[in-house]
Amino acid sequence: MGAYILRRLLLVIPTLLGIMIINFALVQFVPGGPIEQIIAQMEGGGDVFESFAGGGSEVSQGGDSDYIGARGLPPEFIAELEREFGFDKPPLERFLSMMWNYMRFDFGESYFRSISVIDLVLEKMPVSITLGLWSTLLAYLISIPLGIRKAVRDGSSFDTWTSGAIIVGYAIPGFLFAILLIVLFAGGSYWRIFPLRGLTSDNWESLSLIGKLLDYFWHIALPVLASTISAFATLTLLTKNSFLDEIKKQYVMTARAKGLPERRVLYGHVFRNAMLIVISGFPALFIGVFFGGSLIIETLFSLDGLGRLGFEAAVARDYPVVFGTLFAFSLLGLIVGIVTDLTYVLIDPRIDFERRG
Repeated sequence: MGAYILRRLLLVIPTLLGIMIINFALVQFVPGGPIEQIIAQMEGGGDVFESFAGGGSEVSQGGDSDYIGARGLPPEFIAELEREFGFDKPPLERFLSMMWNYMRFDFGESYFRSISVIDLVLEKMPVSITLGLWSTLLAYLISIPLGIRKAVRDGSSFDTWTSGAIIVGYAIPGFLFAILLIVLFAGGSYWRIFPLRGLTSDNWESLSLIGKLLDYFWHIALPVLASTISAFATLTLLTKNSFLDEIKKQYVMTARAKGLPERRVLYGHVFRNAMLIVISGFPALFIGVFFGGSLIIETLFSLDGLGRLGFEAAVARDYPVVFGTLFAFSLLGLIVGIVTDLTYVLIDPRIDFERRG
């Protein structure tokens, strides 16, 4: 197993390098860099894309061609901006310098916020941890028992109406379900039971420990429910199908023929094999919800998390934030893939990736 883990770790390097090369190369052809953003604001254009809508010359990240909207600014000022942002260097030199800094986990500072990328991510982390952790746990706590129940009672009326409810839940987008929750329970048109913004109340610091916990869960109830609905539907059907596949196997029929109680057959024999796919996918599911935070849900509930951070950085062309978070999250995602394989082995020691290799 050690050789397999070593091979996977060595594959992380070229995979991560490929991700960064592709994204860095694509950015070179995207108009409206950070310098153009600043110039557009100084010229009163509001946004650089408004200048493109009216036509004009092509924009590059370097200093060889004129910037749209920069005709009234001194060339020395434009050159100083390029030096400040590092765009006076060739793209290859900028990429190599960036990767060298990232290898030392130096992600630099945001262009427009005067704060390091790490501090900026840590500032947004509580929201993403809240949505990712509680949404994943809630999905598993509901989906696994429900999926097992549906598998045991396959074809019954219970299975039929729960499948209908699951399909409806899967078909409803998370943001639409969030709007429904706001309308019903957050003062939209009916009841004002839950708050609409933030993770805590203004007087959170003055509350007791129990009061802080209750206030925290009071605030996260609606956004967590909105984030859980799609994962809940998928996970329930996956659990049911896994159980159905195992129940039909010979060893289950043998265990029943020996007179073992049904509960022992299900939870002593079937559960371990059926849950292999479901439980081993927990790390990947958590990371997916954690870093794929819904921009719309965060906006609807006035939560400032990684979803909004990524969107705002992309719109503002805040490249240190865009590439820094891309590098860190891609690296973490690749490591989680290895952890997922180890989880397979932990749950079922019969699996040997090294022998397969």
